[in-house]
Amino acid sequence: MSSLSGEWREEIDDVDAAIVDGYQSGLPVETRPFDRIGEQLGVDGEEALERVRRLVDLGIVRRFGAVLNPPVIGSSTLAAVEAPEGRFAEVAAVVNGYRQVNHNYARDHEWNMWFVVTAGSRETRDRILAEIEAQTGCRVLDLPMLTDYYIDLEFPVVNADRFARESLADRTDASATRISEEATDNLSAFDADLLVAVQNGFPLSATPYAEIADELGADIDRVLEAISRLQDNGCLKRIGCVIDHVVTGFDENCMIVWDVPDDELDERGERAGRLPSVTLCYHRPRRSDLEWPYNLFTMIHGRDAAAVDAKIDELASEHLPVEHERLYSTETLKQTGARYDELLSS
Repeated sequence: MSSLSGEWREEIDDVDAAIVDGYQSGLPVETRPFDRIGEQLGVDGEEALERVRRLVDLGIVRRFGAVLNPPVIGSSTLAAVEAPEGRFAEVAAVVNGYRQVNHNYARDHEWNMWFVVTAGSRETRDRILAEIEAQTGCRVLDLPMLTDYYIDLEFPVVNADRFARESLADRTDASATRISEEATDNLSAFDADLLVAVQNGFPLSATPYAEIADELGADIDRVLEAISRLQDNGCLKRIGCVIDHVVTGFDENCMIVWDVPDDELDERGERAGRLPSVTLCYHRPRRSDLEWPYNLFTMIHGRDAAAVDAKIDELASEHLPVEHERLYSTETLKQTGARYDELLSS
């Protein structure tokens, strides 16, 4: 769908819209969370639950539950290859065959296939990259995140915005957060089991935390405490509706890469990260050995390519007056949640 006249918008009413835009985060961590949501929306808990189920069935909500934070929990990297046109599908099949690859996109660039690898250890992550290189014969551009300035795909979609957050006047603060390439080593066995249990979403029931507790053979209070703690320490980014931005019309997404002087990186990264139109902003290494000079990455999501391009022009002229390239996504090759099964044995 590419606009509000699309079929998805005609399928929802004002209460549905309030769920879609109001509960991308903030699911109450309590025994019956849908009762609290219903109370806030003016419906009963069962109706609130049924509405979320229907939004999932419609594809507007891709899944419901916790959004895990790959760079904090596992060892994660963004990688790219130059897949020959005649072998593109073959190379994609090799890349997508790894369960540790959770996102893979075709982009309009010489480096035309971009994917994320998240593994239980840096050693496993690097082994997968080496195997992909050996199996495909394609060089792998390895770009682990070094600094997070702003990362959040939570934004309203029930609107006429041409790009993400167009109707919002401001955003939360952006700050430079250094990211380790090593997987988290202080997770308890219970925390690891819990993260694996929720990685694909919460049970869509009136008592989702109780069902998770039953699956783990644990007391519900222990699950509620752990969920809250994992949110506080950054392992869980948010809990709520994970929206399918393509279904809701935000299918024009562009990754812009910038060559920022190293001594200006934090200042300019934080400034760009504060802009409402920027959904992602982070620092990744230059790779001079592969002729990759860029060290700052931003993402803009939109419904209208011309509006996204205009916003990038504004970003380049007013905030990042440096050399840059625009890598538009042309096809989604794989999109799943990162897999954390390896944490069970770490």
